Amino acid sequence: MNKRLVLVGASILVAASIVSACVALTPVAPEAVSTLPQSSAPDDADAIAQDGESGALLPPSAPPFSTSGWKTDFTRRTVAWEDIISGGPPKDGIPAINAPMFESVTAAAGWLSARDPVILFAESGEVRAYPLAILIWHEIVNDVVGGRPVAVTFCPLCNASIVFDRTFDGALLDFGTTGKLRNSDLIMYDRQTETWWQQFTGQGIVGQYAGEQLAFLPSQVISFADFAAEFPDGQVLARPTFPRSYGANPYAGYDSSPRPFLFRGQVDDRLPATERIAGVALPGLVKAYPFSLAAQAGAINDETGGLPLVVLHKAGTASALDANAISEGRDVGSVAVFDRRLDGRTLTFVANGDGTYTDRETGSTWNILGVAVAGELSGAQLTQLLAFDHFWFAWAAFHPETELYGAP
Repeated sequence: MNKRLVLVGASILVAASIVSACVALTPVAPEAVSTLPQSSAPDDADAIAQDGESGALLPPSAPPFSTSGWKTDFTRRTVAWEDIISGGPPKDGIPAINAPMFESVTAAAGWLSARDPVILFAESGEVRAYPLAILIWHEIVNDVVGGRPVAVTFCPLCNASIVFDRTFDGALLDFGTTGKLRNSDLIMYDRQTETWWQQFTGQGIVGQYAGEQLAFLPSQVISFADFAAEFPDGQVLARPTFPRSYGANPYAGYDSSPRPFLFRGQVDDRLPATERIAGVALPGLVKAYPFSLAAQAGAINDETGGLPLVVLHKAGTASALDANAISEGRDVGSVAVFDRRLDGRTLTFVANGDGTYTDRETGSTWNILGVAVAGELSGAQLTQLLAFDHFWFAWAAFHPETELYGAP
C-alpha cells in the first residue's frame, strides 16, 4: 500500500492510502435533462498560449529517475528533469476511474451535502456532476459525455479542476497518473503512447507528444445543491467500490497552509499561496481574479484583452481542502466567468445578495450558470468563457506574467 504524506499547517501529517484496482458500480439509467448551460471554448482553445511553457524540445538526456515499467519516449521532453519530482505513489498508484458509473441526484443526496463541491460538465444535452469527494482520491475520470470522450481531472495540491477532450491527433486517449509532480501539479500520462502531460497546462512534456496541447473544455465547480436545483434529472458520479473514505478530506487544512506541499518554486507574494483565483486564459494574455474580491463584489465587470467579461461569485460551496469532512469545509463559494455581450449589447451586472444577479441594462435576473431566470431577457444564456478555479501559487508558477485583478 502506497501513501502520500501531506504536510499541513503546523507540521501535521495526513496519510492518504492508495490502492490500484477499480471495480465499477451498477449504472443508473439516464433520465431527461433540463436546459443546459451553453459552454463555449474559444475556437483555438487547444492552442492557448501558456506563459512560461514554450513547448520547445530540449536536448536528449537520461532522466535522473528509474524508467522501469514505462514505454515513454524519454528522448523527447520540453521541461528540465530536475523540475519533475516524485509525489509518493508510483505509476497508477492513485488509480484513475476508467469505467465511471452514475447515480441520480436523489441517490447522491444520500451521501453528499448541499455544500459539497462538484465539477459540472455538460455536452450535447447530457449533464453530469463529478463530486470532488470522489476526485480527491482518484484525480482522473475517463468518461464519455454526450458522445464526446473527456477526461475530468482534479489535482488537490493545486486545487485544479480541468476537463480535457480525450480525442487527440486522430486517436482516443485515456489517462492515468504517473505519480510525478511539477510545480506541485499532477503529471498525467496517456495509456496509448505513455506521453506525460501536465494537468495544469494540458501540455505534453515528456514523450511522443511532448510540446503538443490537449484541448480544454469549459466546466464549473458549483455546490451540489445548485446542481440538484438546476438539473434534478442530471447524473452524478457514483462512488466506486474502492476502500476509500469518500467525503473525507485527506489533505485537511491544506488550503490554509502558507507553503504549498512539494512546491520548489518561489511563491508570488501578490496573494497568499493558497488564495483561490479564477484564471482566464486568452491567446497571449492571462489574468487572475481573486475569490476574495469576487466574493466582496458578487459580480466583477471587467474587460480583458478587449473582451467584456463578468466574474460571478455565489456563496454556499465548501472547500474540499479545509476540514476533515469536505461537507464541513469553510465556505469559499463558486465562481463563473461569462462573456457579458448578448445580442449586440454589453451588459453590466450587480449581485443581489441572494445568489442571483441583475443586469443594469434590462433589469433581468440571472443565476450562477449565466441563465436569465426572470425579466426581459428571461431564458437567455450568456456564453461561458474558459476559466480555471486554481490556487494562486500554481497559477503564478505556470503563468509568471499573469495579470492580477485588483493589483496596484
